Amino acid sequence: MTLSSAVKRSLKIRLAPAALLPLLGALLTLAMQPAVAGDGTSPWTVRVRVLHIHPADKSDAIPSLAVPADSISASKKWAPDIDIEYAFNDKVSAELLLTVPQKHTVTVRESALGGPVNIGTFRHLPPTLTVKYRPLGSATLSPYVGVGLNYTRIWDARLAVPTVGSLRLDQSSFGLAWQVGADYQLDDHWSASVDLKYVKIGSDVKLGATRVSHVNVDPVLMAFGAGYRF
Repeated sequence: MTLSSAVKRSLKIRLAPAALLPLLGALLTLAMQPAVAGDGTSPWTVRVRVLHIHPADKSDAIPSLAVPADSISASKKWAPDIDIEYAFNDKVSAELLLTVPQKHTVTVRESALGGPVNIGTFRHLPPTLTVKYRPLGSATLSPYVGVGLNYTRIWDARLAVPTVGSLRLDQSSFGLAWQVGADYQLDDHWSASVDLKYVKIGSDVKLGATRVSHVNVDPVLMAFGAGYRF
């Protein structure tokens, strides 16, 4: 039971408010930068990409169920990715990553019940907002790095451990996100894109009101696709 909760809870990470202040300050400062203009180029870009979700699957051990550390796993999968980017200038921009709600299967690789054991599924939606910096500006091949925040909404958790009971997960998670990637400009509007993100997502796992474990999903998100600048 702890197994399935741990996976869902892993989608939620608790961050001290003070840790977010520097990032929020940077966002406000960048928002005051002059928008890209002068040459008539729009600051808005929309991308459509294919995204691979690869969870790290780090979890606490559950001695009462003979579950070793890092034995709780959320399924890897491919998903559609849509993101919207606004350029404050040719080097600094903000990007909002969107996708459709995702459904993951949770598996316990080793436990008192044997293994691997499928303990259920959950759904989540993980929009991520980042601030990106491009050292080469608007070059044809433009690499970038970024940092930001992820909010994950978790629902429809159907997790249960045989003979133990149902597991409960947190409904939301906040965590930091880092990214690196590059855009290759094909013409005045179209570009090819590759992007890699690391997102902190964690959650407690509860049986009733009792916390039985904690899981860090912390997925790596790899995306490939195309963008259009208006």
